[in-house]
Amino acid sequence: MAKNFGVLFVCTGNSARSQMAEGFARYYGGNLVTADSAGTSPKGIHPHTIWAMNEAGIDISGQTSDRLDTKDLNHFDCIITLCGDARDSCPRIPPGVEHEHWSLPDPAAVRGNPEDVARAFRVVRFQIERSVRKLLERKLKAAGSAA
Repeated sequence: MAKNFGVLFVCTGNSARSQMAEGFARYYGGNLVTADSAGTSPKGIHPHTIWAMNEAGIDISGQTSDRLDTKDLNHFDCIITLCGDARDSCPRIPPGVEHEHWSLPDPAAVRGNPEDVARAFRVVRFQIERSVRKLLERKLKAAGSAA
C-alpha cells in the first residue's frame, strides 16, 4: 500500500462514539491506518468511554476531543459520521473523500444506575468495533489488491 488509509470519525460531542472508533481503528489498523476523530461541538472525552475501551484492552486516554473545523478533510480517504446531527452539520465532503454514516445511539446520553450506563457503553462499543473491523477489512483488502 503506497500510503496509509486515513479515516476521520465524527460525532457531535467527540466524547464517546467517535473516540471509540478512533481507538479501534488505530488498534486494528496499526501502521496501515491513520485514524482521527472530531466533534461538531466537542465536550471532552467521557470518562466511561475511557473505561469501556480499557475494558476491551485499548488505552485511549491520550486521545483528545477536537473540533471538526480544525481538521483538513482533504487529508482523509474516508469520513464516517456516527450520529444524525454530525451527518447533517458536517461540512461539504471534498471530492474524492468517501463518506459513510453509521447511526449509533449515544451512550453518554444514557441515565440510570451504573449497570445501565455500563451496558450502554458496552453495546455501542461492540457495534463500533464490529463496524470498524468491517471497514478496515474492506479498505485494506482493496488497497492490497490495488498495489
